[in-house]
Amino acid sequence: MDVPRPNIKYPVLNVPTQEEFDAAVKADKEKEQQQKEEKSRGLPDSPPPVMPAINAALPHQNKSELTTDTTDTLPTKEKPISAEIQMPILGAVPIPTNKEVALAGTTAMAATAAALLGKSAVEFLLKIFKPIANQIWIRSKKLLNKDLTDYEVQVYFAFEHQKKLNKILNKEQKKQKLEQYKKFHDK
Repeated sequence: MDVPRPNIKYPVLNVPTQEEFDAAVKADKEKEQQQKEEKSRGLPDSPPPVMPAINAALPHQNKSELTTDTTDTLPTKEKPISAEIQMPILGAVPIPTNKEVALAGTTAMAATAAALLGKSAVEFLLKIFKPIANQIWIRSKKLLNKDLTDYEVQVYFAFEHQKKLNKILNKEQKKQKLEQYKKFHDK
């Protein structure tokens, strides 16, 4: 039986020797050392922040002097510089900052959660209060001797029948409790 032998070509990996690796690591360490030496020249990396001059109002100054002095020295709020994208028709479109995007995301999540919870709460309350409101409406029509629709008559009789059933069931429950009490205490 002749079985063909597969010819598999494995890629050749060019792995550095230990000496080459050590030389590369040593060169990296030397570069880092040189950068540290350049930074350790005793000069700060950036100029110190400039604090705006604020004139504190003295108690003996009048208001007219105060307004002329402080308006020149108060810092003005400038909008932070943000990145822009140049669009062909629209021109420069600003990109929102990370804080703005995070705020929009959390606001959207909170609004969605509130809407879902609110919908569930309203559905639950409707399930409870709709039959009660129906009964109040039908009873008020009945008391005012107005004509009831066929559906309203059905609801009215079903409710009256349910009231009678509840009374009968409550009586039976009390009777059973009394029997159980007597049986337990051997009376």
